[in-house]
Amino acid sequence: MEKIMGSAMEQIHGLLAKKDVVIVAIDGKCTSGKTTFASKLAEVYDCNVFHMDDFFLRPEQRTPERFAEVGGNVDYERFREEVLLPLRSGRAFSYRPFDCSTFTLAAPVAVAPKRLNIIEGTYSHHPYFGDPYDLKILLTVDDETQRKRILERPAFLHQRFFEEWIPLENRYFDGSAISAGPHITI
Repeated sequence: MEKIMGSAMEQIHGLLAKKDVVIVAIDGKCTSGKTTFASKLAEVYDCNVFHMDDFFLRPEQRTPERFAEVGGNVDYERFREEVLLPLRSGRAFSYRPFDCSTFTLAAPVAVAPKRLNIIEGTYSHHPYFGDPYDLKILLTVDDETQRKRILERPAFLHQRFFEEWIPLENRYFDGSAISAGPHITI
């Protein structure tokens, strides 16, 4: 991971030297290390980190039509409105993360403007967003390693990973749903 971090940091340093606000998106398959990678960057930089998991669909949005969309199992509209657009403005804002325990939106989270902002999570490169990022990182993991890592997670989640979340992610990646533009692929 050191080499990967070095490459990403080199590009981030270059972007920060040229821009007032930098947005980095880290996409990839589950268990590929997106959250860990974002956390390591946050240890180095004074930055905001946003998680796509905070934008799961609310119950009323979970329709067969929505799940039929490639990448449709995330509330990409709300993410764009509540996070992406305000980030570019450079002003303080708030958003409401999805609460998995109640299937509702939690209390608003206040966000102070920072020069570096990291979006981590599968679907962060969704084409709905256009090309808002200064740097896109795509993390990969082979199927066997992914399976082993999932089995290290709480057992009550295994079935959902294997029967629901991974097939939806695979449709997203196989369906060329990731937006165009330069990526660091790891």
